[in-house]
Amino acid sequence: MSFLDLARRRYSTRAYTNQAVAKDKLDIILEAGQVAPTGHNNQPQRIIVVQSKEGLAKVQKAAEIYNAQLALLVCTDKDEVWTRSFDDKKITDIDASIVTDHMMLAATDIGLDSLWICRFKADVIKAEFALPDNIEVVNILVIGHRDETKWQAKLATRHEQERKVLAKTVFYEDFHQK
Repeated sequence: MSFLDLARRRYSTRAYTNQAVAKDKLDIILEAGQVAPTGHNNQPQRIIVVQSKEGLAKVQKAAEIYNAQLALLVCTDKDEVWTRSFDDKKITDIDASIVTDHMMLAATDIGLDSLWICRFKADVIKAEFALPDNIEVVNILVIGHRDETKWQAKLATRHEQERKVLAKTVFYEDFHQK
């Protein structure tokens, strides 16, 4: 399958079965996150793998996880993140997003579904998982087996109707809107 076919196949799933994610599949997903590029190769990502009922209940206090049996708390170590010298921008969100995207696409490639969650109570995650001050949770990636009775797969062709045409989002040589 080509990369574009894989990217088109991926979509946000909001209903999962009780089936656990197999360890060999989890290992592939985590390796995809490990090989993701980060600013200056600092690798500030810290992934908390949550699979136990108790752990998932903690995550559920902060976000809707739709019965997923695996949640990856994608964090960054603020002490290790690269900072752009021109304006002192720390790229914590960028690094975490690249890592999350790699893991999300790896999950799709091996037949699992996922949902990238940015709407969560960060203070609750920080408290429930006793995160130190230098660790910031940036997003949550839930992964699992889609519950077909509650959530139907979307067609890869949906992008033809749902996405803006390139002329609305891509500009050549300067920013100009027609």
